[in-house]
Amino acid sequence: MNKIEEIKAWKKEKDIVILAHYYVEGDVQEIADFVGDSYALAKKATEVSQQNILFCGVRFMGESAKLLNPDKHVYMADLEADCFMARMVTAEQVKKVKAEHPLAAVVCYVNSTAEVKALSDVCVTSSNAIRVVKKMKEKEIFFIPDNHLAHFVADAVPEKTFIFHNGFCPVHQDITVNDIKSTKAQHIGAPVLAHPECPAEILKEADFIGSTSEIIDFAGKSGEKEFIIATETGVCHQLLKENPDKKFYPAMEKQVCTNMKKVTLDKVHEVLSDLDSQEEIILRDDMMEAAKEPLEKMLALAK
Repeated sequence: MNKIEEIKAWKKEKDIVILAHYYVEGDVQEIADFVGDSYALAKKATEVSQQNILFCGVRFMGESAKLLNPDKHVYMADLEADCFMARMVTAEQVKKVKAEHPLAAVVCYVNSTAEVKALSDVCVTSSNAIRVVKKMKEKEIFFIPDNHLAHFVADAVPEKTFIFHNGFCPVHQDITVNDIKSTKAQHIGAPVLAHPECPAEILKEADFIGSTSEIIDFAGKSGEKEFIIATETGVCHQLLKENPDKKFYPAMEKQVCTNMKKVTLDKVHEVLSDLDSQEEIILRDDMMEAAKEPLEKMLALAK
């Protein structure tokens, strides 16, 4: 058997479900049972019957799966694959702002560590942040860690007061207006589809703003045949898979998350070949209990 056939056989033999984010390599997405953005995968983790979950993404995603499934075994395809943004906010920073603003609700982007989630009132993703914040009773919001998503949500919910953190995703942060204009000049008429983790000046240039899954949905329903994509290029695999007759161009040349690209087919194969020796995602019981609540609240409010 080749590697793909072995992976498929091991999934059945070892009761494993593979969850993969849109930003990992295309060949990894192809062997996954479910592919999605962070919200879809967080939700899917609560619905699968398998006792073992292999996450193809970055560490906070595996932690979220463990928080929502404490009795299941959660493994990462690469334990070194981490999220730069998630490390830009610390528990100490959150505690400090909470002490200064006791009436503020801590709204935590899912791109964060379990330790930070444990100090939060609710988690959000890029696809449900506006909906969740609108439903909250609190009028003051401390949004962590992504500064750009926070401003995007604040613009959509002007009736609330926001306290902003300074975190960001390096991939989206690096896209410039010059990149957008240059790519638009090369592909006249192609709409720009941007992720809300992009800076505000990039979003002003966009024809559509949405999460990775929303970008995929928009492109599929659009009558246009060419698109400029202002998010991590891994999403283009699914875009092309669903729309083989359309073309997708990255807004800039190097639009790649190096951590997501650590997840390879070889590593998936290696982990599954000897699952018993792999390190699981393990979190302290008290942290698990505290961090699970904002995730469950997110799932409830996002309905």
